[in-house]
Amino acid sequence: MFPHVVHTRTELDQALAGFRSKGERIALVPTMGALHAGHIALVRLAAKHAERVVVTIFVNPTQFAPHEDFDRYPRVLGQDAVELSGAKVDLVYAPSVEEIYPEGVKQDVVPEGGPASGLESNARPHFFGGVATVVTRLFDHVRPDVAIFGEKDWQQLQVIKTFVAPKFDIPIIPGPTVREEDGLALSSRNRYLSLEDRKKAPALHRVLTESAVLISRGAPVSAVMTSAKHEIEKAGFTVDYVEARHAETLAPATDGHHGPIRLLVAARIGGTRLIDNVAVPHGED
Repeated sequence: MFPHVVHTRTELDQALAGFRSKGERIALVPTMGALHAGHIALVRLAAKHAERVVVTIFVNPTQFAPHEDFDRYPRVLGQDAVELSGAKVDLVYAPSVEEIYPEGVKQDVVPEGGPASGLESNARPHFFGGVATVVTRLFDHVRPDVAIFGEKDWQQLQVIKTFVAPKFDIPIIPGPTVREEDGLALSSRNRYLSLEDRKKAPALHRVLTESAVLISRGAPVSAVMTSAKHEIEKAGFTVDYVEARHAETLAPATDGHHGPIRLLVAARIGGTRLIDNVAVPHGED
């Protein structure tokens, strides 16, 4: 059954009022569309935390730099509705740019410091301002009881938990990364990969996983990450970053680091930029 799709805040308010009049909890799953199994997993997770699930589909201009792929980012609302038809989705909010930015496209929330420092902020300085701005506006429109975000965008997840969710007192539930059988994290941008690049792409996850095991066994963090960068480049990538960070604060992790560690990577192959991350297991024998 196809979900009900609305495009304006007026329609959204009317639909949400019906849910709230029955005392039903609302879970929000924000997306940019071009949905895949990873998104559907987030929807199913959302259904475990609320009676009603709202999915937003909006390609957000404020998180794209002028040289990036905003114009060619896939917009396939009809296909997305088909993808969602087998999941428990009560409402899809697919607003226009004017609906989200009625006073013009601009960033008005710019996270600084903490988990917003470094990594993606170095490679894409505009990015988290755009993400925080649009999530703030979507939270304001939907006012959900809980929101679901994927762990694949780990730094984004921490930025939203730190800078956006507390303003609304909305709990953030992380959804585990969904992968292909060969380890490649599902992403809407995977469709950009050529056949040859698709064969090479799983190297990201393989190298991160091997590196995480080495660190868990006590290998020096700096040496492991230097080797990881070399291995990823040898696989055909141009590396933006590959780093070990504290899982929550995203402060750099060093030898003797205490606390959970996350390894994060962003790298380009062909014309496609991929990101991934893995947790370092607790110490192994």
